[in-house]
Parts: sequence; structure tokens; C-alpha cells
Amino acid sequence: MKVLITGATGLIGKELVALLLENNHTVHYLTTSPQKIQNKTNYYGFYWNPQEGKIDDNCLDGVDTIVHLAGASISQRWTNAYKQELIESRVLSANLLFNLIRKAPNQVKHFISASGTAIYPDSYSKIYDESSTEIDTTFLGNVVIKWEESADQFKLLNLKVTKLRTGIVFSEKGGALLEMIKPIKMYVGSGFGFGKQMQSWIHLTDVANLYYFVIQNQTEGIINAVSPNPISNQELTKAIAKQLKRPLFLPNVPQFVMKLILGEMHILLFNNKNILPKRAQELGFKFQFPTVKEALENIIK
Repeated sequence: MKVLITGATGLIGKELVALLLENNHTVHYLTTSPQKIQNKTNYYGFYWNPQEGKIDDNCLDGVDTIVHLAGASISQRWTNAYKQELIESRVLSANLLFNLIRKAPNQVKHFISASGTAIYPDSYSKIYDESSTEIDTTFLGNVVIKWEESADQFKLLNLKVTKLRTGIVFSEKGGALLEMIKPIKMYVGSGFGFGKQMQSWIHLTDVANLYYFVIQNQTEGIINAVSPNPISNQELTKAIAKQLKRPLFLPNVPQFVMKLILGEMHILLFNNKNILPKRAQELGFKFQFPTVKEALENIIK
């Protein structure tokens, strides 16, 4: 199999690339940095610049599956300019791929796009799965809507389209969990707000395996890339402290304090989304780290 990946040097991208190469598949990847272009066995880089509408047409040679992971990180302060970048980095890049594929019809069969769980509204009472139709009306919810719309256009080219709505990715290699670990390790950890908000997460190994599962099985539609066991912020904080063997004695940080520090981005810490991976489980996908305890034991050693 020959797979084209955008965002191949990101947290999930690196893990997926390693998995594909380990299983003797060929990876083409797109990068905006010419110095990051490499040509190794089964691993070939190509230049693109979505802002300028530039892309090396050779990136599609022999490719039957595209995995679109590229997009600006949501973990930066959301100025008006950066809000625009959050949307454009996802939409413009997808549009560029769409126009390229349109020139070479019937070659690429499957378009797999990253997406986010922010599309589901906050709720203390609802449990969401892929059949849920409620849409979040916040800025981040709007980002995901536009993100998924840019993926859905590939159906017009008769491609199978899959959207993986990904929760908080747990890894020792980067991401939100490391930021949660730091203050707890330094004996100044605490939960946020009331601590009851549910957080839907997934181990990096599982999310890479899920992408590979989707590639192999040519699975279409929406898939929640989250663990089957979401956890409250308070319980997650306690679990991290227990694994680190650190006490928790400080009161939870009020929401208004984090708003002063982080601005609008603070909602990432207070979102309440109880989401289940119903389709992945129905399709027979097996999670290697289904519980927070198993995930933390693997990450914190």
C-alpha cells in the first residue's frame, strides 16, 4: 500500500508513519519545509505550501490512500489572526489536495481526515457516539464543522471519506498530558473548576493503530478516536498524582483564573464531553490502553 500523509511530523503523524513503515507500506509525506524533505526506503517527502496553493504533483504517484493530519495546533492563544489560521490551515490544505486529485481521477480511493471531538456540545448529562447529531456552536465547534466539510467534498470525486474525531491524545512524546503532569510532579498540581467535567482521551498508540485499522479496512464515515473509558478532570488529576506518587493538597483552579491566563483557549480545560468509540468497537478494533490506569502506567515510568 502507498499512503500520502500530511502532518507526518506531528505527534500522531510520526507514530502512524512508523507503523506503516514497520508493516512494509510506502509513505509519501508533504512538508512546507524543503529541508525536511527526505528520500529513504519507502519514505519520500514532497514540498507543498497551501497558503500559496503550491504542491508537488509527484506526491500522488501510485498513492491510493491519503491521511490528512495537517492543521495548526489549538494549544496556542486564540488571537483573531490565529483563529483564522486554525481554520485556514485545515481547509486550504484540504482544498489543495482536492484540486490535485481532481486532475488525476480514479487513482486515489480513500481520504482519511483528522477531526475533533469539539464538534459535540458540552453536556453533563449526555453521552455522545457517532450517531449523535447535536453540533457545538462555539468557535472550536465551528472549526471542526469547516474541517469536516472540507473532507466531505472528496465524496464528489467518488472517494471513500473517513473522519476521525480525536480526543485528548495521551503520550510521553508531547501533548496535553505532559502539561498536566508537570505541576503535579512539582507538588503544585490541582484540578480545574469543579473537576466533574468529563474528558475523552486516547493513548497515542491506540490512535495510530486506529488510523491503520481504518486504512486497512477502508472504513468510511465518522469514527470517534477516543478511549471507551472517559474520565472526569478530578479523577484524571488523582490518577496522575497516584502514578507519580505525589500528594494533591491545593484547591482546584477556578475557571476565571485560567481565563485570565489563557484567554478564550481556557475552555479546553473546562470542556465537558462524554464521548464513546461505538463504531470502532463495533468494527472490532481492540484498544491496547482502554483505561487511564493502563495508559498512565505505560507513559509514566
